[in-house]
Amino acid sequence: MEAVVDAYNEQERAIGWYYYLEKKINFPFVARCAASRSTSPLKVGDEVEVIGMAPVEECEHDMFVEMNWDEEELAVPLSQLEVVDADDETREAVEDWLYWNKKGYQV
Repeated sequence: MEAVVDAYNEQERAIGWYYYLEKKINFPFVARCAASRSTSPLKVGDEVEVIGMAPVEECEHDMFVEMNWDEEELAVPLSQLEVVDADDETREAVEDWLYWNKKGYQV
């Protein structure tokens, strides 16, 4: 609830989550694709190095993180990843987002 405590609408919740994750996650970290998404080229089991948050304007309806892909940066949904190797603060922040997402809450 720390991320959305003062949020009154979807846009404020999205901004709250974005800045909560940006503050708590220490990049880079290693993640594994845990779920396929039609908007992402990742396959279940793929491991990637997450290098940062996508621009805030890309995160109005879902949280996206960036990784290197074919010599370019690509944003993928954080909800399709699970942490493989990261510090405790990063792991906790990602798990907070995954919990929120799995409960069906909207940003």
